[in-house]
Amino acid sequence: MAFTPKFMATGVGSMPFLDVDHAVDLSFSCLSEAPIWPQLPQVSLKEQMDIQYSEGMPCLVLDQEKNRVYFDTAVDYSESFGEFYEAYMTAMDPDEGTGDCSAMAIGQDYAKGIYTAETQLKRQGKQLPFFKVHTTGPCTFALNTTDESKRAIYYNEEFRDVIIKALAMKCRWQIQKFKPFADNIICFVDEPILAAFGSSTYVSVKREDVVEHLAEMIEAVRLDGAIAGIHCCGNTEWSILVDAGVDILNFDAFDFADSITIYPEAVKTLLERGGSIAWGVVPTSEAINTETVESLTQKLESTMDKLISLGVDRQALLEQALITPSCGTGSLNPADAELVFKKTAELSRFLRNKYGFAG
Repeated sequence: MAFTPKFMATGVGSMPFLDVDHAVDLSFSCLSEAPIWPQLPQVSLKEQMDIQYSEGMPCLVLDQEKNRVYFDTAVDYSESFGEFYEAYMTAMDPDEGTGDCSAMAIGQDYAKGIYTAETQLKRQGKQLPFFKVHTTGPCTFALNTTDESKRAIYYNEEFRDVIIKALAMKCRWQIQKFKPFADNIICFVDEPILAAFGSSTYVSVKREDVVEHLAEMIEAVRLDGAIAGIHCCGNTEWSILVDAGVDILNFDAFDFADSITIYPEAVKTLLERGGSIAWGVVPTSEAINTETVESLTQKLESTMDKLISLGVDRQALLEQALITPSCGTGSLNPADAELVFKKTAELSRFLRNKYGFAG
């Protein structure tokens, strides 16, 4: 059965605030059907995008003085890898696994937003239709993080496999944490690095490997019955995400709207199997101060019309659409970030009323 969000609003993780309670309140008020827990990169080094999900990975060194993490591959890592794979198989074995992924839990000092959101949901005592969690994707994490010699750890196949499996466990741990509070959990794998896929910088990164890595993450998300999304805030080969089996394709539909029209067959495949497009049409830049709900609607509809002219089913495109910001708001000033979330909610309401999806 198709997931039909009908222009429901949700968010991308990061916010620029220091006050975690305010961040959670903003998420819950503006994204009432599908709120997120906020990532707060301004709070501490540990809440930076890649570092936030590094906790517990074997041979990882957090260098607070140099504001970086890296993997020490020069040490004998046989024992630490053995311990990791034992924990992984205990949790994830398809036949005998317990499903308990707490070995890769994210601590409160790495993600205050997780625990504050959980506390607020317990206090509210109500069931949400959806709740969205998020994890940095394996390609972004492994290409951004290096070994002790500053070589991207992605190119070390042994460590890359550990990273993929650790991140998959972190997805499941989050899903399980918030499952008691929502009918459905959405888990996004954030892969901004895919915007550089095919460039000279990453010419040795193979398409089939990327598809395989993402598919492993998606499979893990689905083990707990969650909906798997992938977010990329730049231009990329969108068919990669569809070939990996994603349920929700989230892209920057403000600056790169036409990029999706290059892949009408992939869009058809996604929608025909019940998947959705999360249109990141609300800008996470200074443009938020000049764009209106009407201008954003026009931009969105222009791209949809192009896809429809290329054979994409109009009703599926409308019913299987979400609205999000184009990217996280962590680098914005707080006032602009608040406006992004408020305008996302306004645009969602406007489109639902226009197309008869309200109520």
